[in-house]
Amino acid sequence: MTQTARRRRAALELTVGFLATFLCAVGTANAVTASVTILPGPVGFLSAPSNVSFPSLGPGSNDRTVSAAQSFNVGAAGSVSGWSISATSTTFSSGTHALPTAATTIFSAPSAPRCDARSTCTVGVAPTVSYPYVLPAGATQPTATKLFAATPGTGIGNETFRPTWTLSLPADLHDGSYRSTWTISLTTGP
Repeated sequence: MTQTARRRRAALELTVGFLATFLCAVGTANAVTASVTILPGPVGFLSAPSNVSFPSLGPGSNDRTVSAAQSFNVGAAGSVSGWSISATSTTFSSGTHALPTAATTIFSAPSAPRCDARSTCTVGVAPTVSYPYVLPAGATQPTATKLFAATPGTGIGNETFRPTWTLSLPADLHDGSYRSTWTISLTTGP
């Protein structure tokens, strides 16, 4: 074989070797895994529940009702356990005069909670609470009862819901400013 032929053959072998190495490197695939763990965040009110202020009424000769809405802004980042809101209260009273202990009610289930702005959420669903809901009341606060519950897998993220409270006023009610203290708690789990 001539010197030129040997050079051509060496160049060809070098080119074939390079291409084989390149094709093996390009054609090789390795499987890798990526994972992330999302830990449940705290469940809590993002802001204190709003106060409830019922409208004032003048004198009347019939039983009446007044209504007012209340906002609950709940944050449950990553928690899939669900959550519940419970409440209790003292009886509405003015001096020695008091409303009946069953005077405060949520007559129908609140509208579905809404995801807060800039938040993706799975809104809470409350099939475990029946309505009308009567807010427990007494001279001292009785045991709290559940007024809304997000079942497991719902209520994830930041959301707001607004139940409407109705206060029943008997016709023989004495005039005065009636007040009640409410205790509202939010806990993990339905």
